[in-house]
Amino acid sequence: MKKQIIKRPPWCPFCGQRVGKATDASQRKMNEFPVGRCQCGAIYTCDVTGHNVGAAMVEALVFACGDNSDLAWELFPEEDYLTGRVENYDEMTHQVVDTGNMDGRPIRGVLYFVRLHTEMSELVGRLSEKKQEKLEAIPREAAPATTVMPPPDPKRTRGKASKKLVQQLADLADVEGLVALCYDDKKTLRLLQRRLYDPLEENRWKTAWLIGEVCAGVSDHDPGQVSELLHRLFEACFDSAAANWGMVETLGAVIARRPDIYGAFTKHLLNYLGDDSTQAQVVWSLGEIARSRPDLIRDTPFFNLFHFLEHPRADVRGLIARLFGKIRATEVAVQLMNLSEDNAAITIWEDGTAVQTTVAQEAAKAIQAIHGEK
Repeated sequence: MKKQIIKRPPWCPFCGQRVGKATDASQRKMNEFPVGRCQCGAIYTCDVTGHNVGAAMVEALVFACGDNSDLAWELFPEEDYLTGRVENYDEMTHQVVDTGNMDGRPIRGVLYFVRLHTEMSELVGRLSEKKQEKLEAIPREAAPATTVMPPPDPKRTRGKASKKLVQQLADLADVEGLVALCYDDKKTLRLLQRRLYDPLEENRWKTAWLIGEVCAGVSDHDPGQVSELLHRLFEACFDSAAANWGMVETLGAVIARRPDIYGAFTKHLLNYLGDDSTQAQVVWSLGEIARSRPDLIRDTPFFNLFHFLEHPRADVRGLIARLFGKIRATEVAVQLMNLSEDNAAITIWEDGTAVQTTVAQEAAKAIQAIHGEK
């Protein structure tokens, strides 16, 4: 006799209430799991494979701690928080299937739950409020304006991306046209990414800026598409057998335009500081992000960059001075003065345009910013 398949809506192991389907968090990360919140305050993540429960557990705990990973690692199970799990979860139907198999499909999904104790939950709330207050008090530059496009009409006639069409729109720097095409055909960002394989460095910088502008628009209604691009770029940069032309600066351009969504990717840029071929691009990227979110740079071990003020390459010295000015790094004010007579000429890309300057000029602007001078 065929075994009857029993299906039930998923529930919270702490309060027994039904829980909704986990969704992507508003802030994207390198290791992403869909997350949800129960009415009782429990946080849960979904691992559709059942093979990454450890990572899902960490993600749920960090999310419950307000994305404060330092605090999360200080907590003790049972003493500070409780955990629970619901197995045999099918994300497609949002059901728990007792038999672990449905229509020939193995069901191995796991919902992992974390609920902080009341005292710890209140502490997380206070820390989050203080962090927000500090964030609002930090002086920063105004981010470049982004035109918020209305969501695409579901009844529209969808366009199809081609290498020729994307090239035409990119040559015209038609950001709105490319954003609309991204909604119609997700292949668009891949075709834009191919333009980074250009022997002319100038063209790579322009393409990086263009991708950043396009991704800023796409993120309004489809942030997952941009998140996938970031993952592809990071994977390509880690691949020693692949050319990473233009990819680090593209990562910086995308994160800098929407740090509210992709700010968590910032710390991963530091992985490329050890390579001479990408040091300048990393420092430039950090400087771009610091224009509107200096706190994201200060949340990284940025003190490891202090010695770059004595880097043999002039462009790195100028870019690091620019970065320290944008984060108001009083820690290096004296060292910046040592660059006041460094008149080496450098080029810095600002909003898709090459700006000619010198190391001394960037150091002077940084010192003015640190001391709050106009």
